[in-house]
Amino acid sequence: MENKKLFIGGLSWGLEWQEVKDIFKEYGEVIFVKVIKDRETGKSKGFGFVEFEKVEDAVKAKEALDGAEVEGRTIKVDYAVEKQEG
Repeated sequence: MENKKLFIGGLSWGLEWQEVKDIFKEYGEVIFVKVIKDRETGKSKGFGFVEFEKVEDAVKAKEALDGAEVEGRTIKVDYAVEKQEG
């Protein structure tokens, strides 16, 4: 299901949120970026989320970047699925 929020997997552990935003902003206005980090170590877990202003920009970014190589790693880009409560 297409939406404005993308899941990004396979991120290089050294990438910070600003660098992820810089990669994705080429496809449209990015309004939210979060790189998920380990609570105890503070190190990246290698995945995160990017949210666009418009669905069509998220679609363009997914099509362009899914399977792309970023800093020596192949990233996986897919539509984020909201967690169901309960």
